Amino acid sequence: MEPELGSWMRALPRAVVYVAFTLASICVQSILLMLRLPQARTFPRDYHRICTSILGIRIAVTGTRSKTRPTLYVSNHSSYLDIPVLGAILPASFVAKAEIASWPFFGMLAKLQRTIFVDRKPNHAAAHSDDMKTRLTRGDSLILFPEGTSSDGNRTLPFKTSLFSVASLRVVNKHGVERPVTVQPVSVTCVALDGMPMGRFLRCVYAWYGDMPLVPHVWQLLKLGGITVSVHFHEPVDVELVGSRKAVAEHCWQAVSDGVSDAVAGHSLKRRRRRFIKRRTEETVSNAA
Repeated sequence: MEPELGSWMRALPRAVVYVAFTLASICVQSILLMLRLPQARTFPRDYHRICTSILGIRIAVTGTRSKTRPTLYVSNHSSYLDIPVLGAILPASFVAKAEIASWPFFGMLAKLQRTIFVDRKPNHAAAHSDDMKTRLTRGDSLILFPEGTSSDGNRTLPFKTSLFSVASLRVVNKHGVERPVTVQPVSVTCVALDGMPMGRFLRCVYAWYGDMPLVPHVWQLLKLGGITVSVHFHEPVDVELVGSRKAVAEHCWQAVSDGVSDAVAGHSLKRRRRRFIKRRTEETVSNAA
């Protein structure tokens, strides 16, 4: 059971603002999609940026995001909050399990963001890989959660390899040159609550997994102060050098798993603190001079 933290006096206004803003955004995105306007691709990113602000989520980004279109971003998954976190910084659509399409409210939000829904059963993988290939060929970047489920946020579960077949896809860039699709591993880890490092036993206030009831988890989250989520972009994978889809999946898993382990151990926070102290020292010296 999640620890009882925070205040309902913080949660209630957040909930009201989030619901009101989301309902308005649903209307806007529906119109953009109906009119087939190009803003339908970019509006979800603006929506997620504002939602993370409403929810008190600070995103600490390290590494360099691939600017190549299309890119297949491969990430670990521990919470429904991974969606607004990654959606706020990536101009991409998500790949989600098929049952999410039928979820009340969240299923509609996923559809409005042009999510690709996949049935992860092996005998259905080929058809859904074709859907992903079509979108990648059109230049749409995608975000894949290959664990197939959410974890407790302290570790990275093994990656399922079936959907990595799209990594072998070759696309034509804007210069007319054919190249392999870019694959970039991404580690997402909740690392701090109100600026204090978050230990493994508190990470459940962010992570949503197993048989946790959704509504109490959301309410607990709304009651909390500021949450810091670390997002680390690893070096893109050279698919032609790595080889098979299983090798690509293993390479991505190792990179993502190492990134999560480092963040859980606090290494990324320590590096940011050192950079902050160094910058403040340099500013102090400069002002004194």
